[in-house]
Amino acid sequence: MPDGRPYRGAIIGLGGVARTAHLPGFRYDAATRRRIEIVAAVDSDPRAAEGADIPVVSDWTELRELAGHRPLDFVDVCTPTGSHAATTVAALAAGYHVLCEKPVALDPAQARTIAAAARAAGRTVMPCHQYRFNPAWRRMREWLQGDAIGPWHLAELSVYRTAADHGAGRSAVPWRGSRQDGAGGILLDHGTHLLYTLLDIAGPPTAVRGWTARLRHHDYDVEDTAEVVLEYPDRVATIFLTWAARHRETRVRFTGERGTIEWIGGLLRLDAAGRTETIDMSAELDKAMYPAWFAELFRSFADALDLGGTVPQPLADIGQVATLLDAAYRAAESGARVPFDPHLTA
Repeated sequence: MPDGRPYRGAIIGLGGVARTAHLPGFRYDAATRRRIEIVAAVDSDPRAAEGADIPVVSDWTELRELAGHRPLDFVDVCTPTGSHAATTVAALAAGYHVLCEKPVALDPAQARTIAAAARAAGRTVMPCHQYRFNPAWRRMREWLQGDAIGPWHLAELSVYRTAADHGAGRSAVPWRGSRQDGAGGILLDHGTHLLYTLLDIAGPPTAVRGWTARLRHHDYDVEDTAEVVLEYPDRVATIFLTWAARHRETRVRFTGERGTIEWIGGLLRLDAAGRTETIDMSAELDKAMYPAWFAELFRSFADALDLGGTVPQPLADIGQVATLLDAAYRAAESGARVPFDPHLTA
């Protein structure tokens, strides 16, 4: 099938994730460059233009002049989490398709507002769920879908970090540690990746339990540690996340009737009846490879735009993640088990 047409866009918010992951992702390889071109950025910080190799303007209204006779097709929202929903709705109202950093919406009401705005504008909104292109998760999904360990009943996911990523910020407290900018802590920031990955593998749970705390970073006003339990009729998934660790590590284990799949650090291991396989994925999981994951995401965005109008699946994706995040925070606040209704965002 031949490539679709190329699309032109602008980045909104030229901070750390835009500079280290999005821009390199858009330029990663010839296949991506054929589909998408970033021609400008919008950032109100006068320091944002420092070292930039694309024009940087302070206001949206200047984008149309920069675009000239070839109007921009989309914007890529890389602002702090607390502004994602409002920025996405404003971009849709201005006639743009939208890529947006995760999570796009924080709760079902925001997700419904975004979906209504996308349909009214006839535009597509796609979340930056780039962990779907993480090679370790891809291999684990292949093993699980191939029934390598039989039906699984227990998933354990743990992420250890020493602090919230500062990004390009210069303040003592990273924006991810601020409720005003980040809207929430590690559950919103890294937990989103694990939630949509589990939704891909297991589908929506029947109920959610949660717990959050600030254990180490008392200068943050959001949680630095969280635990979420997703309940299913015949299985359970636990997620533990912390910015209060002494070292950086990721641990994932799926336990099934015939064996286990484990991801610890850079090593991926399958132990099943009559089969053992260990893969060193350290190089593929290094931060230097993140632009490759984004490049695949961006090409899938271009493919979605080829379809024209509002593509429904990304909106459903945004809605389910927002509903799950909201349920997890409500469970943590109340201490109660919260039933999960994936149709709340319909």
